[in-house]
Amino acid sequence: MIATIANAFSVPEIRRKILFTAAILALYRLGAVVPVPGVDVDAVKSVGDSFNGSNILGFLNLFSGGGLQNFAIFSLGIMPYITASIILQLLTVAVPTLEKLQKEGEVGQQKITQYTRYLTVALAAAQSLGFVFLFRTIGNQSGESIVGTLTFGKLFMIMVTLTAGCTLLMWMGELITQRGIGNGISLMIFASIVAGLLPGVQAWWTNPDQVFVVMMPFIALAVIVGIVFIQEGQRRIPVQYAKRVVGRRMTSGGSTYLPLRVNMAGVIPVIFAASIMAFPPTIGELSQAQWAQDVSAFFNPNGWAFIVGECFFIFIFTYFYTAVTFNPVDQADNLKKYGGFIPGVRPGRPTAEYLDRILARLTFPGAIFLAVVAAFPTLLFNQTGANFYFGGTSLLIAIGVALDTVKQLEAQLMMRNYEGFLK
Repeated sequence: MIATIANAFSVPEIRRKILFTAAILALYRLGAVVPVPGVDVDAVKSVGDSFNGSNILGFLNLFSGGGLQNFAIFSLGIMPYITASIILQLLTVAVPTLEKLQKEGEVGQQKITQYTRYLTVALAAAQSLGFVFLFRTIGNQSGESIVGTLTFGKLFMIMVTLTAGCTLLMWMGELITQRGIGNGISLMIFASIVAGLLPGVQAWWTNPDQVFVVMMPFIALAVIVGIVFIQEGQRRIPVQYAKRVVGRRMTSGGSTYLPLRVNMAGVIPVIFAASIMAFPPTIGELSQAQWAQDVSAFFNPNGWAFIVGECFFIFIFTYFYTAVTFNPVDQADNLKKYGGFIPGVRPGRPTAEYLDRILARLTFPGAIFLAVVAAFPTLLFNQTGANFYFGGTSLLIAIGVALDTVKQLEAQLMMRNYEGFLK
């Protein structure tokens, strides 16, 4: 990987893309420490301990890169956009109009993207309103006046600032995708997680449990190796192409393979599941009512309800997103159209059924793996009593995004360097 990065900097175009991506991520990190206007910065810092640990505030603070703890202009992070994407993808299956737009190719996808942006702004506005009252409640409980006298003008100004910050992040993420390297939204989440690397190392090193201090590097290494192994695992379906006439030329047949990854959905199910499971505890944190406190305690990220719910949604979104990204019927039709077939399987519907059966068998262990990795660190730390900054969800997202980004970087290099092919 180091050699790949070194080679990338030797290509001017790729170097510009990498520097552009780094500059956007640096601006993102800068916005995570600049507080919104109208708040008491000292009072925000005094209640900073409420956003550390494994509670829901710490969970949301992790995905905002510490922006929530600072009540910064990027406090919302990119989570409203992810939530909007979840809603639109679910509606695409249920609403015929959206399903029709999805099948219209690039034009339809642009329309769905536009709807996602509008929904992101609405969700960001609603979430910013909740965060204002959340900080006010936390400040009142600790005796600190974070937002001071909350007038309509101040409330409106803070809401506009937070909503504009989320909208700006959405635009910055799309810029990275278009002009940089990798997926911009995923890289922003990756940057948010990696920003807590030093606090995480410090929490590990200063932990009073010496057994945990010694065993933690080996556990983390084993989890990382397992994630990489499953993320790179694939089932190669052999495909044979027959000779056929195209115009006046005879094309020679050949053999290749159709790669089906064990975890074809990547880290998307984990991000989706974490977004949904963060919603009920957030509602509980915004109110002092007894039922709201019960909801917050029931869906605590270290509790069984949160773990079971997260695993459940990981299973659902793994199958759902795999079905969205890979359609066996369309794949079988494409193979038949271009004269390809799987040895021993008839073209057309039998090929689609064969691919669907193989994909279902591959997706099941992939979903189990995602659920286990997401839940295992939390269960382990609950049993040992030790607390660490990173969880299984954070590791899955960070490693998955890093692998995908390196692959895209290698693909960019391969497009500009054919030396290995000529040899």
